[in-house]
Amino acid sequence: MEGSEARTRRHAPARQAPPHWRGEPARSEAADAVGLRSAFLAHGAELYRFARRSLGDAAAAEDVVQETFMRAWRARDRFDPELGTLRSWLFAITRRLVIDNARARRVRLSGPLSDDDTLTSRDMGAGSDDDLDRAMTIWQVEEAIMRLRPEHRQVLVDTYYRGRRAREIAQEVGVPEGTVRSRLFYALQSLRLNLDEMGWDA
Repeated sequence: MEGSEARTRRHAPARQAPPHWRGEPARSEAADAVGLRSAFLAHGAELYRFARRSLGDAAAAEDVVQETFMRAWRARDRFDPELGTLRSWLFAITRRLVIDNARARRVRLSGPLSDDDTLTSRDMGAGSDDDLDRAMTIWQVEEAIMRLRPEHRQVLVDTYYRGRRAREIAQEVGVPEGTVRSRLFYALQSLRLNLDEMGWDA
């Protein structure tokens, strides 16, 4: 069952970019606007959640998402679906904007932090570039894990974060040990795909 489900998902057609974002030469600006609206409806909420978790600031996250689609609109002629999905392209833009926003906040930040400052603000505002990259990596991995199917996510977390063995997990869940190993294999595959779509560059 696990193998057949995974094969079905692996061979399912990839989500296509809106038709007017595919680099077609004979397109109108009105048609592009329809494609932009479709892209926002499909990906805007997820991009906002990513920016919100990264920056710890709802207003800054809204600005980042707005700027993401403005930049995507201006660069729409350069989008090539053969090089990656629209989702991965938008995530790459958002990730760069989040980093730029965090660096700008770090430059502006001065003096002791108040009780109102969140841990995220401290990390993003006062840390080094290495701290920033590390934080972004953690957030990307967490977001990618949350997108896994529940049974795959459980096995992945139990194995790599809780250090549990396949036999223990199998006994607790009530499935054969081989099923646990199969779920872990496909969880890692799906995790890799999710990270790629989020502009993972590690």
